[in-house]
Amino acid sequence: MTQQEPREGRLRPARRLTLTEDVYESIKTLVMDHILPPGERVNIDALARELDVSPTPVREALARLEADGLVRKRPLSGYTTTPLLSRAEFDDLFAVRQLLEGATAGRAATHASVEARQRISAEAAASIDVEAGDGYRRHAAFTALDATFHDLIAEASGSPLLRDTITRLHSHLHLHRLYFPVTGALDTNTEHQRIAAAIVAGDAAAATAAMRAHLSAARERHLPAFDRLPAPAAPRDPA
Repeated sequence: MTQQEPREGRLRPARRLTLTEDVYESIKTLVMDHILPPGERVNIDALARELDVSPTPVREALARLEADGLVRKRPLSGYTTTPLLSRAEFDDLFAVRQLLEGATAGRAATHASVEARQRISAEAAASIDVEAGDGYRRHAAFTALDATFHDLIAEASGSPLLRDTITRLHSHLHLHRLYFPVTGALDTNTEHQRIAAAIVAGDAAAATAAMRAHLSAARERHLPAFDRLPAPAAPRDPA
């Protein structure tokens, strides 16, 4: 069966999403917008009814979201949405990121190919902006560019283990997205360019220092969000 052409005026991208991909994106949005609140049990049958699908693509989507760090699966209890990070966990996360991503930037400055350096430089020069709208979708452009930049550096470091570890660390920040400021986009762009310049120059020490300075600044930009966080609620079954 051939792929159908997109309808005129359709908001989706031209490519046709598979059912599992569509369900994954739908549930991810529910989690990211806190319609499924942090720490809440996920009712697979209720989600299937709401999305008008069978439970199978819902389970497949939840397995992907578990790998993303957005839901957790417990024996005999099913899935729950991942709780928000505490302030202590947030501080610990950024301490680990500084150690790992600082080292990764230094390795990239030493090991990256000419093509990888060009890609990192081009990504750093890209405009980091915020889409119109509210909630998770409003942050999509900013976070996509930021994630791509950090992933390119991790890939250029030549260590698949480092890259995989860093990807998993980033997932823990997702649930805080609604509380993080978006006014620091220009600062982030400038910091990315400093990191990229050091990597292109092959200066491992400068790349490490620039990455650590970027993460330190990002941490400070995020800290006020903890003053706006709601009080944690005990897990509950969805109605």
